[in-house]
Amino acid sequence: MELKQVLKERRTVRRFSQTPIPDEELHELIDAARLASCARNDQRLRYVVVRTPELVRSIFKFTAWAGSVAPRRNPVPGETAPTAFIVVTGKKEEADTPLLQTDCGAAVQTIQLAAWEKNIGCCWMGAINRQEIHSLLELPAERAILYIIALGYAAEKPVYDDIDDPGKVKYYLDDEDLLHVPKLTVEAVSSWK
Repeated sequence: MELKQVLKERRTVRRFSQTPIPDEELHELIDAARLASCARNDQRLRYVVVRTPELVRSIFKFTAWAGSVAPRRNPVPGETAPTAFIVVTGKKEEADTPLLQTDCGAAVQTIQLAAWEKNIGCCWMGAINRQEIHSLLELPAERAILYIIALGYAAEKPVYDDIDDPGKVKYYLDDEDLLHVPKLTVEAVSSWK
């Protein structure tokens, strides 16, 4: 599949099949992330792959989902919830720095694209209880959780819609329960000099 097609089709997924993701595929996602661009090539990010069902369920309790379409898109444990998480961490003293946040964005985007190629759906999550998840994972005090990525084989296929109105970017569910993600057109987001 061409990259342009992947970019058009890849959307955030909040409904997952309950088929576990093989460790080899999770390994490939981390392998992709480690190759992403990073400032000065410092490679400061670290990843915790959570795939044991009991720990996935425990972390799930400390996540919040899709405020614009809740509760209709809140995953249900054992039915539509993620089957794995990747927790992205950095040094605590650098957690809010622009460079580390930029590195994290590049790594997460790379994971999302690599996952989509395998029909693994993702949800990049910042609405999480970092303190509780940090404790559950028994992370060292000097590591900070930046974001987590919920993962599972996609059980939905959201679509995007081209729009020109910046006031209408809120994602929504249609009458057939299909998730629509409005995206501003090139003309709406750029100026040419």
